[in-house]
Amino acid sequence: MGKVTVTLNGRAFTIGCEDGQEAYLRDLASHLDGHIRGISDDVGQIGDLRLLLMAALVTVDEAREADRRAEALEAQVEALKADIRGGAEALNRAAGRLEALAAETGA
Repeated sequence: MGKVTVTLNGRAFTIGCEDGQEAYLRDLASHLDGHIRGISDDVGQIGDLRLLLMAALVTVDEAREADRRAEALEAQVEALKADIRGGAEALNRAAGRLEALAAETGA
């Protein structure tokens, strides 16, 4: 098991993690600390717990927005797939009519 030290609001915390996940955990902590610093700049030092809570809420909001965007994109992909299937079916019908017409005319 690995250990990584992260800094949130100027305080260092050592956290255990799976081997190989240290850089990823540092990146996550850096993202969270960015929110903490931004909130602290806006409202001042209101205590570590409140800053962490507010930063966590902002981060959860980001995750939910990303989920909403992913769902919207998935719906668009499904609509495009349906359009492609409909277009392919129309092409097949047109090809069938052309073949029938060619057979009628002896071409």
